[in-house]
Amino acid sequence: MALASASASSADRFERLDALRGAAIVWMAAFHFCFDLNHYGFISQDFYSDPLWTGQRTAIVSLFVFCVGLGQAVAGAQRQTMRRFWRRWAQIAGCALLVSLGSALMFPQTYISFGVLHGIAVILLLLRLAAPAGRWLWALGGAALLMPLFIQHPFFDTRATNWVGLVTHKPITEDYVPVLPWLGVALWGLAAGQWASRHRPAWLSGALPEVLRLPGRALALLGRWSLSFYMLHQPVLIGAVMVAAWLLRSQA
Repeated sequence: MALASASASSADRFERLDALRGAAIVWMAAFHFCFDLNHYGFISQDFYSDPLWTGQRTAIVSLFVFCVGLGQAVAGAQRQTMRRFWRRWAQIAGCALLVSLGSALMFPQTYISFGVLHGIAVILLLLRLAAPAGRWLWALGGAALLMPLFIQHPFFDTRATNWVGLVTHKPITEDYVPVLPWLGVALWGLAAGQWASRHRPAWLSGALPEVLRLPGRALALLGRWSLSFYMLHQPVLIGAVMVAAWLLRSQA
């Protein structure tokens, strides 16, 4: 049974995929909350070189980008219209611009010129072009993952070009998710989603396990509104931490 026939319509949501995306966004929010606590002096951690934090960031971004690939596999199986694709893409690209503007106000020296939303916007376009490659997506994904390890050039070290990912050193910025190597993770997500849609459609479209039904549905709800949550969570968290810092100072 193909994934396209496993659901009643293209508007159906897959709780398992939404819950996986929701888990990623909860993890991300917890990470950002710790980052905010560190920024305002409540804790003292090295978020830029400590493997405890850099490893978590890599895992969170990997999960997000893998879900992007899975989502595009589902969209392809359900024959998503280009109009719907471009509407969602415009939302993501617009939010990426807002993130750049907001971060420039808060971190003028290390603002986000190409973060996770910027990366996803470009990767979505590339996934659309790569989708017909089928089983070759695995090889293409591996090549995208390995390319930055073997190819670097100073040309890609500027803000205008570092979005490609072939940098000789990581730029100093609050978020950096270049096309390479993250395109590789997305291509593997696309490949895995295409395989599952043909051979194991219930892995994506099936109901959540009973033992995970309650927390899973909560995560699925967050996953459905992941872009809105992403845009709102940091202003809320930063505002809460700032108020807490002000209260502590006023009582000192």
